[in-house]
Amino acid sequence: MVSAVVLINVQRGQVNETAQSLLEIEGVAEVYSVTGDYDLVALLRLQQYEDLAEVVTTRMVQLPAITKTNTLMAFQCYSRADLQQAWDIGVE
Repeated sequence: MVSAVVLINVQRGQVNETAQSLLEIEGVAEVYSVTGDYDLVALLRLQQYEDLAEVVTTRMVQLPAITKTNTLMAFQCYSRADLQQAWDIGVE
């Protein structure tokens, strides 16, 4: 499984509609509206690396309200569940 984070800028007043449209794209797992330099953050979960090009450079660019994206590839996932499992090793 390949994971990526896409930071997205959209046209003013188009955040909600764009977030909903992004969720219709296969591979987009979650979309968050955020404060700061970007308007939306999309979390992608893809079967293979090559799917990233299809999702970002083909499907996302078809949404006219998106003005800019910045894609970050995830190397490794850290979560509270992983940390708890590590501490529980050998504990019965």
